[in-house]
Amino acid sequence: GVLSALHCVLCIAENAIGNDALRCDDIIKFFGGRTCEINNTDAEGRLVLADGVAHATAPNVLPGKRVDIVVDMATLTGAQMVATGKNHAAVFSNSEELERKAVVAGRRTGDLVHPLPFAPEFYRSEFASKVADSKNSVKDRMNAQSSCAANFIYENLWEGWDGEWLHVDLAGPATDNERGTGF
Repeated sequence: GVLSALHCVLCIAENAIGNDALRCDDIIKFFGGRTCEINNTDAEGRLVLADGVAHATAPNVLPGKRVDIVVDMATLTGAQMVATGKNHAAVFSNSEELERKAVVAGRRTGDLVHPLPFAPEFYRSEFASKVADSKNSVKDRMNAQSSCAANFIYENLWEGWDGEWLHVDLAGPATDNERGTGF
């Protein structure tokens, strides 16, 4: 059993059109206070996921004690399949120990994962904006795009939160022949 509280924050997005849909050059403000210039309307899932991780790591938002570990999972990028293929999800973490546990658990269960490089100092500039804290998509799609997208989520953890965080990009193993795999 779990000896401490377990919370689930659902961050659900739908690609939709309409009068309220985001458009390129729109600027939004996240729950954590950061602003974001929209430069890719197909990168909408990361916007709600960014709010979700900020919500999960903000002080005194979730009931109980402070949140020590956050694991987010998303079909975040098609680039994940380029990086780790259709059989391995990609993991990106600020904790080598949590990353190692994810790899070991994946081997045990068959839900295989492989680490991506965690190097925020290399990826931040991909999201540079002149009018907001960041853009929502990379400027160079040939520069570790899956790592960059995960880093976008990392940058939205609540400022000052010092827990362990693991991002799982499962775009490849989540489907097979247009059907969900249960990964």
